[in-house]
Amino acid sequence: MILAAGRGERMRPLTDHCPKPLLEAGGKPLIAWHLEALAAAGFDEVVVNHAHLGPMIEQALGDGSRWGLRLSYSPEQRALETAGGIARALPRLGPGPFLVVNGDVFCDYPFARARDIAQRLRDDALLAWTVLVPNPPHHPDGDFALVGDRLADEGGERLTFSGIGVYAPELFAGLDGSVPAKLAPLLRAAATRRQVGAERHDGRWTDVGTPQRLAELDAQLRT
Repeated sequence: MILAAGRGERMRPLTDHCPKPLLEAGGKPLIAWHLEALAAAGFDEVVVNHAHLGPMIEQALGDGSRWGLRLSYSPEQRALETAGGIARALPRLGPGPFLVVNGDVFCDYPFARARDIAQRLRDDALLAWTVLVPNPPHHPDGDFALVGDRLADEGGERLTFSGIGVYAPELFAGLDGSVPAKLAPLLRAAATRRQVGAERHDGRWTDVGTPQRLAELDAQLRT
């Protein structure tokens, strides 16, 4: 699943007339980089949620066949936040663990690892596996701690959540996808029960959250 429902307030005015995942860097929409990487990693089905200017996303991406993918869409009348959007899309995601990536990040994380992670979730009775990255300058305090291979609130190295994770549907029990809900509280609650695995990714990762960071990424990709 690619999360593409955010309004992109920090990206205004660029997002006043274009949904953030369709903003271009390196000559193609941000979301297209994910679709290419997912197809290369062997995925064939991708769910995309949307809210703000959602029809533009469907029109731009179509059925996904140009990437060798089958795309389906989970429209939201109002953005449901991360957990709410995932909960709404659960009927499309199947009964087993699934990979989720934020549509507004750029990364070189090897998505094919999600298959091994999914098996790890089953073997260790985990509800989630999160990918953490070194804290960028705009987020120096990070989000979570990494203690061994588990997510925690404290006690280890403080890192930033990348927006990439593998989740079991059971993590979202109690959410019906009709009201906004954030992901972080669900992860923290499960982490206190040691049910959230985690790893550090030291490769390329950019939170494309502002026009300046979009311009910097565009310049890097073009050179």
